Formats: sequence, structure tokens, C-alpha cells
Amino acid sequence: MKNNKILASVILGLSLILFGFILKSGIVRYIDKDRQVTVKGLSEREVPANLITWTLATYVTGNDLPSLYKEIQKTNATVVEFLKGNGLNEKEITILPPEVDDRVSNRYSNEYIPFNYKLTTTISITSSNVDLVKDIVMKQGELLSKGIALGSYNYIKYDYTGFQDLKQEMIEEAIGNAKTTATQFVSNYGSRLGKIITADQGQFSINSKEDNPSVMKIRGVATITYAID
Repeated sequence: MKNNKILASVILGLSLILFGFILKSGIVRYIDKDRQVTVKGLSEREVPANLITWTLATYVTGNDLPSLYKEIQKTNATVVEFLKGNGLNEKEITILPPEVDDRVSNRYSNEYIPFNYKLTTTISITSSNVDLVKDIVMKQGELLSKGIALGSYNYIKYDYTGFQDLKQEMIEEAIGNAKTTATQFVSNYGSRLGKIITADQGQFSINSKEDNPSVMKIRGVATITYAID
């Protein structure tokens, strides 16, 4: 009987030791799992746009489609002559097929319509000579003196095509900024920054500045998770 009690005590003691070991291991894993910090690093650049797209529309109205087609062709030729005369290359000019608005067939009331058809042509200018196109845009009023009616669709879009030359530099800067932030954060708690656990360079965006559309703002964010020693 005495031996049985001793055996039971030994088993109980070993069980408590094993339970304590398991409990300690669980706490260590939990703490290790949470001993990390995730930070974001930002990199920004402002660069002048090196590509411009100017889209404008011209139109003619009347009742005879064949005549209108000839008229819109003459209108397009006048616009192209104006653009080339101001320094643009013909390869930079794209003329889309005319769109026909049958105003009689599409009307929804008995309101009098002075003409049946409206032909609209969209002309797109894409050039790396941003300043030249900006100057021509300011002169477009000259087309009115040539009898060219411009539509309400008149849009300018700026782009920057040299992003790949900046991408690696900006990624490195964003990661460096993320590390600086993380180091400062953990040092406030008396710890040290460890190795990188995960790294995501995130998304880059390129947008025109609101106050100056011809200047592009490039923004990149890196998200880094570090271990805390």
C-alpha cells in the first residue's frame, strides 16, 4: 500500500512538472507570436509630366448626310493643318471616325429641330512635347475664326512614363523610412528591432497635382513586419 502511495505521488509530481512545461511553452509561443511590429514606410516624388494627351471634338450639323460627311472631312483637315502649323507632327494626331446623332429619330418631344443630323469627330493629340501642346491649347480659339465649331468635350490628360527609373529607388526609400519608424517605436519600449518577417512594397500611384496638373505626384508605400528582440 505504501509503495502504491509513493508511486501515485511520483506520477502526480511528474504530471505537474509536465503540465507546467506545456503551459510555459504555450505562453512563450504566444509572446513570440506577438513580439512583432508592422509599420508603413512612405516615399514620394514630384516630377514634371513628360506626356500629354489633348482630346477635342468638332461637329457639323445639317440634313444631308453625304454633304455633312464631306464637310466634316474638310473640318478635320483644317484642324490638322492648324495643329501641324503650330509644330505638331502628324503622327501625334489621331482622328476617330465621326459619330452620327440622328436628332429626328432620337427626339422625345414635338419640339422643332432645325436640322436632322449632327456629326461629331473626336481628335486626339498625344505628344511628349508637353509645353508645345499646352501652348497650342491656349491658341485653339483661332479655330473659331476658321469656322470650326468645337464641341464641349475638350480634355487634357498628363502622364509620366519614367516611373520604372524611379521605382527601385523609391522602394528602398520607403523600406528605409519604415525601418526608421519601427526602430523608434520599439526603442520607446526598451526593445530592439529584429529581422524582417514579411515585406510588401504595396501599391504605387501616379496622379496630377490638383493645383498644377502638369506636375505628377508619385507615391509608394511599403508595409514591413519586423520581429522584436
